[in-house]
Parts: sequence; structure tokens; C-alpha cells
Amino acid sequence: MDINITYARPDDDGPRSGPVKVGWLLNEDKGGILFDPPERVRSADMNKQHAKSASRCPAVINLESRYFSIACPYDMRLGFVRGAKGEAGLRNMLGDSSPVRGNKLGNVIHMVPEQEWRYPGRPTIQMSLPYVFITDEPVYLNQVAPFMHYRPDPMPGTIFGGRFPINLWPRPLMWAFEWHDTSKELVLTRGEPLFYCMFETMPQDRPVVMMEAERTPELENYIQLISGAVNYVNQTFSLFKAAEERRPATLLTPKRRS
Repeated sequence: MDINITYARPDDDGPRSGPVKVGWLLNEDKGGILFDPPERVRSADMNKQHAKSASRCPAVINLESRYFSIACPYDMRLGFVRGAKGEAGLRNMLGDSSPVRGNKLGNVIHMVPEQEWRYPGRPTIQMSLPYVFITDEPVYLNQVAPFMHYRPDPMPGTIFGGRFPINLWPRPLMWAFEWHDTSKELVLTRGEPLFYCMFETMPQDRPVVMMEAERTPELENYIQLISGAVNYVNQTFSLFKAAEERRPATLLTPKRRS
């Protein structure tokens, strides 16, 4: 069943104009140096000399302006394995030369229980990330594969994301991967695009201004209010109305620079 929900703040005075301010932050400081700021997607090695160059096309410029890239924070080479009892698992193929210590690997990436896979024979793995996006206007975040980034060696599967309103549901993002060809290794490279975030605004032609957000007590309390709800209900979208009723009027505060 398709669900499409848009809530307006009680004090909304109709459609707005001008840029939409979207804030990003890390929900924890530990290891924060590993995580680069979201970067607006732009055509690499652009040719703008010719009037008909694609890099000067308004449609291309408009599309790219709505996508922000999240870089992979780790170097990994993973293999799919099954244990003695047939249980699905991950193997660190870099062994002792891996930048990520073996006892820390499970803290950042893990195999989803097999009964929760979308398709039989297609393992799902997830990477926990600290990125949180927040805004004070109705904005949907779409998490999608980095389809404008060329990989000489394609991944042995597909990335699947999701769509949710960040004005009501600011939560840490998760990277999810469906492993189609388990005979091939999954190679992740630090600094390469891990996924894109595309933002739907109201009206749709409004540009997005990205800024680092302050982790205020109000925002932290609100994130705690909705944190972990996915573990206890099957349809978190059903909680949006309740979240809106508990939401402070303002959650986005630009980061102060000393």
C-alpha cells in the first residue's frame, strides 16, 4: 500500500518562497572526523565552452542542485559466508591489513537476519551512520544510490533507500545493500559516494541551502522521542501525526563557528 503523508505546521501561512534551509549534523561526536559534510552533486570535469553542452543544460543543473552526496567513511572488502550451521555472515577479506579493526567491524556494518531479507538468496547488510537531517518546513528526504558516480567495478548488488519527512522524523541514516551475487566481494572505498540524498520541497522549484546544524537540547530531546520506534511498530509512518504534536516549533539552529 502506498502512503503519501504531508503535514503542515499549525502556524503555516501557505506556500513559501525562497531557499529551503536544511540542516545536517552527526548524532554523536565519537569518530566524527571520519564523516565528511554532505556535498552537492556536480558534474565532474564539466565542459561549459559549448552552448549546447549538457553541463549548461538547465534541466541537468536543476537536477544536480537537489542531490547531495554522502561519502563512504571506511575502506572495506567484504565477503559473504555461511557458518557451520548455515548461518549467514560477513568475512573481512582484508584480514590484518584492514583499516577497520576486526573487533570494530560489527559496530558499523552487520548482516540483517535472513528471515528479514526481501528476497531469498539476496543477503541484506546495513551500515550504521550518524548523519541526521533536519528542517522546520515540510521536506521529504529521498535516499538513493549514487547513480551519477561511475564505478569501474560495479557493486555485486543494489542499494535501497527510502523516503521520509525530515521535519517530523529526524533520525540517523542507515545504508542498506542487497547482495545479488554473493560469489563476488563487496568493495567500499573511503571518500567515494555511498549514496545520495535528494530533497523534495514545497513548492518543488525551491532551492535547498545546506548548513551544519547545532545539536541543541530541544533537537536532542526530540530525536530521543522518536529514536528506536522502528523496533516496536511495523509502520512508523503512523507515528508522524503524534510526533508533530510533540515537536517544538523550531529545531534547526545553524552551527555557531568560534
